Amino acid sequence: MIRSLYIRVVLTFLVSVIAGTIIAFFVSTWTFEEKFNENAQINLRNFGQDIVQIYKTIPLREADLFVSGMKQLDSYYIRIYETTGQFQSYGKLNGHKPATVTMEQLKKVLAGGVVQDTSNGIATVLLGLPLKTEMGTKAIFLETLAPPSASFVVKWGLIFATYSLTAGSLLILVASIFLVRPIKKLTKATKRIAAGDFNVKLNIKQMSELGTLARSFEEMMHDLQELEQMRREFVSNVSHEVQSPLTSISGYALAIKQVDLADHERNRYLDIIIAEAKRMSKMSDSLLKLSLLESQSQQLRLVTLSLDEQIRRVIVALQPQWSARNIRFELNLKAVRLTADHDLLNQVWTNIIRNSIKFSMDGGVITVSIKQDIKNVTVRISDTGIGIPLEDQKRIFERFFKADRSHSRKYGGSGMGLAIVKQIVSLHQGDIRVESEPGQGTNFIVTLPITTLTD
Repeated sequence: MIRSLYIRVVLTFLVSVIAGTIIAFFVSTWTFEEKFNENAQINLRNFGQDIVQIYKTIPLREADLFVSGMKQLDSYYIRIYETTGQFQSYGKLNGHKPATVTMEQLKKVLAGGVVQDTSNGIATVLLGLPLKTEMGTKAIFLETLAPPSASFVVKWGLIFATYSLTAGSLLILVASIFLVRPIKKLTKATKRIAAGDFNVKLNIKQMSELGTLARSFEEMMHDLQELEQMRREFVSNVSHEVQSPLTSISGYALAIKQVDLADHERNRYLDIIIAEAKRMSKMSDSLLKLSLLESQSQQLRLVTLSLDEQIRRVIVALQPQWSARNIRFELNLKAVRLTADHDLLNQVWTNIIRNSIKFSMDGGVITVSIKQDIKNVTVRISDTGIGIPLEDQKRIFERFFKADRSHSRKYGGSGMGLAIVKQIVSLHQGDIRVESEPGQGTNFIVTLPITTLTD
């Protein structure tokens, strides 16, 4: 199968021209064959009648001498048959194959009839006439040797060229419709996408460059549709997350303006306003952080670090949170050194372990283990908390997504932590996945290369 559009266009043009020429040739030949033969028949008939008249007018020997010296013999071949079947020929064949004269034709002419045959093709005419001489009746057969007149050939050539151009143009026009149709579909689809309609089906199954372009266009259209959906969800989530603390700040600020408000109540309201302002500030910082990570403008500051020691320090830093709820840690931390960005990787363990603490039951257990192979190191952080539903596990790394929405007020958070974790791990050419069942706890598995490659 020819996949190149350039080759297809060239072949289409060549096939169209060749096919158009062949079609034009047969059409013009069919149209003018009768006229060619008619023109040749008229000339041959007039010449034959002149020959007959010569033999009627002058003696046989002189007539033979006269005919043998005629200039028209360059264009005609003459055979004069006796009743015995023997004949005398006049004119040079010059490679021309003479027409066959059958006994039936000879007998018919000797009996006074006329034979005219064009079975050998265009302008190939055989004419048989009775020839009365002083020696008795003979049969004269004449046929053309030269092509039709030059003017007639020029006229035929012009009409042939006209038919050829017309037929070729029509074929090119029909072929171009099929070649241009996918481009028209892409143009219409582009206009619809520009108008905000992403539900466009191209149905272009070609394997050429146009087919590849159409499939890339459909992939781009799908990506744009997802991007638009993410944009709408992002605007909705940001509006929702910002509106909640703003409402609290506005409400408690109005309450503080009351003159008869007790001091302890005023202080409580101020604490709430400060807490909500900190929550908005933290969300703003997280958004900025995630934006930098996703744009890859965050440059990794690579150092060689002790991974097991880093995780221990994160757990110690979070001790006020887990010790207050009697949560235990079981550690199986193999000593591993790897090259990574210390601060970014520290945030990965902080966000994951903080999540595990947040969603664990009081008195629960969090297990952290490290395994290493030749190229990679795998960190598994498991808790015995509430778990994550299967339908939410595919989205927990999206910004603002909260798997446990029914308890969002209880657990808090902006839904940005795991999105940041995902981006940091991706920047390190690593991978993160989750395994969880509702009520059975959650496992986060982070795989990182021991040596991170940078661009």
